[in-house]
Amino acid sequence: MAIHYLEIVSNDADSLCALYERMHGLSFGAPDPDLGQARVATLSDGSLLGIRKPLARHEEPIMRTYLAVEDIQKAVKQAEQQGAMIAYGPTRQGQRGTFAIVIQGGVQHGLWQR
Repeated sequence: MAIHYLEIVSNDADSLCALYERMHGLSFGAPDPDLGQARVATLSDGSLLGIRKPLARHEEPIMRTYLAVEDIQKAVKQAEQQGAMIAYGPTRQGQRGTFAIVIQGGVQHGLWQR
């Protein structure tokens, strides 16, 4: 299991980018339209950290981890068979791959296929 993308949604995304730059020496790029205008930094292991503002009024601040999967359709189907709610079915994100969000145990679980 490997983390592909760690997403942080906050009403104060700029201050969080500054915090992570100071604490961890990261460098964030310009807002990325493929990732909801998140500013993205690449971590030393190649995984990505994106920090963005909520995309809708109802979206709450959250830290969501997207785990890499080989076959997102299969992974989502298996999650659903185990009783997970599919919050966001497999969706292509520009050139970055396909993501999905499932909810199990009151926790949002992100999946990502490159």
